[in-house]
Formats: sequence, structure tokens, C-alpha cells
Amino acid sequence: MTQQQTAGPPSAGHADLAEEFLDRQTPLSRIRNILHRYPAVSPALVLLIAVVVFGLLNERFLRVENLSLITQQVSVVGTLAIAQTLIILTAGIDLSVGAVMILSSMVMAQLAVNNGVPAPLALLAGLVVGLAAGALNGFLVTRFRLPPFIVTLGTLNIFIALTLLYSNGATVRGSAMPPLLTWTGTTFPVGPVRISTGVVVMLLLYIAIAFILGKTAWGRHVYAVGDDKEAARLAGIAVNKVLMSVYLAAGAVLAVGAWIQIGRTNAASPNAGVDLNLDSITAVVIGGTSLFGGRGSVWGTLLGALIVGVFRNGLSLAGLDVLYQTLAVGVLIILAVSIDQWIRKVKS
Repeated sequence: MTQQQTAGPPSAGHADLAEEFLDRQTPLSRIRNILHRYPAVSPALVLLIAVVVFGLLNERFLRVENLSLITQQVSVVGTLAIAQTLIILTAGIDLSVGAVMILSSMVMAQLAVNNGVPAPLALLAGLVVGLAAGALNGFLVTRFRLPPFIVTLGTLNIFIALTLLYSNGATVRGSAMPPLLTWTGTTFPVGPVRISTGVVVMLLLYIAIAFILGKTAWGRHVYAVGDDKEAARLAGIAVNKVLMSVYLAAGAVLAVGAWIQIGRTNAASPNAGVDLNLDSITAVVIGGTSLFGGRGSVWGTLLGALIVGVFRNGLSLAGLDVLYQTLAVGVLIILAVSIDQWIRKVKS
């Protein structure tokens, strides 16, 4: 019997290996691998295309003053989206981010204006409120193993009620506040562009959180917990401690967001930011962070926040109704989640 006869047809296992090898060489699989390794690539391309298209549709879009306005508009949502990114990286979600921010802002403003508390102490009190809110969410998630979606849906209503009870539904005007509380709303020129201090504070937060997530053991633990909690536990990571620390960090970021919100609107209102919870999730998802945890970056989130700001601004300049702006954002969310699912299939 010859060697050719004994060899016979290739086994199914060999065929599968060959098909897998060939699949890895296709341009489509290479694109998916790139998007998996660099989640910020796709939102960067979307942002670039959106800027070009809206610039061609309306010459006012690319004017310096309009671009400056977009950056200032996304400063609050961009800050809240940092906190949302931290939670989603652990495979959770926080529906209460907007409510926590509003509660912190009202505590800052009320203490400073109605109770005579010095502005630095009022800011510190707002930070304590943010940390306490994060601690409550983290405690319920880690101690009772409740789903983050349900926990934060409940605390959303709790924080809204506390805000209304504490403030009696009254708005505190910026003119009555000490200058420190409205400082984040001041602007300064950077070449031909005017940038608000709140934008700078937001960018500093992004730099700090990006460094912590990318260069520290805590950051690696956050990604590990989000990717697979059980595997992280077997690897010696204290999963509950990591989760609690993430919720505390998110609460601190939300307190800073409250400060930026006061400066941005020159007021502290219990009715401000009705859509901020969903807008923060939108920015994170469009920015390439996986809703299933373990993959994403804050820089992608910043791009996602800018995309939302660009779309809303560009469609407004195009004369379209606000409903079409909301429709466009909804389509972006579905596309972003679909792309994430597609990328995750390659990983498996």
C-alpha cells in the first residue's frame, strides 16, 4: 500500500485548523482584531466622518466659536461618562449618575448660599455626598449580590427624592454663589478658541483615569473583574473590594461633575440634566466600551461624548427637529452595540 493511499483524506480537525488559519488572514478578521485591540479606533473614525460631513453641510459648523461651544456642551456629559465607564468596565451599569451629580450640586449650592458654609467646605461636602452615593451602590452590589441595573434604578429614585426634599424644588442662582462654585464656568482664550475651566477639569480627569486604568495594578484588576469575575477571584483578586472601589471612584468623579455643572449652567437646579443618565451611557457605548465589561478605554468615551455633541450640534445647524437628533443618537447606540457583539464573537 502506497503512502498516498495510507494517508487518506485530511481529518475534520485538520480542515477546521486550516479554515481557522485562513479566516485569520482575511481583511475582515484583521479589522475585527484591530478594533478589539484598540476600541477607540471606530469612534475616532465616526467622529472624523461626522465632522467632515457636517462641515460640508453647513459652513458655520467648522467655525471656531461653534467648535468651542461643542466642547463646552460635552463637559458635563463627558465627566459623567468617566464614572459610567468605570462601572461598565466591571460589567455593571449605573442609572443613577445624573441623580448623584444633581444631589451633590444642590448640597454644594445650598450649603454655600443658605447655610453660610465656606465654598471650599461646600465643595468638600459635595464630594462626601458623591462618595456616599457610590458607597451605597457598591454596598448593595457587593454585599447582597444584586444586579447593578436594579440597584441603580432604585437609588436613582432615592437620590431624586432626596434632592427635591433637600432643596424644596428651588433653584440656586449662580449670582448668589461664591465665585469658587461657579469658577468652572469661566472661559479663557486658547488661540482663537475660548475654553471653559470646566473643560480643562474634565480633560485632567480623563488623563488621570486613563493613567490609573492603564498603568496601575488597580486598573488591571478592574479589567480582569469585568472580563470574568470568577477567573479574577481564582487569580487572587479581591473582586468585591475592586467593585466597591470602582463605585467610590465613580462617586468622586460625579461630585466633580456637579461642580462643572454648576459652572456650565451658572446655577444649581434639582431639575437639571434629565437625560444625563442615558447620555452618559450613550457616550460610553458609542466610545467602544463593551457593555459586557473588560474592554474599552476612557479616551474612547471622550470620543463618544464628542460624537453625541457633534451630531446634536450638526443636525441642529442643519435645521432638523430635536426629535431627529434623538433618532440619530438612538441609531448610533444600536450600531455601536452591534459592532461590539461582532468584535466579541472573534474573541471567542
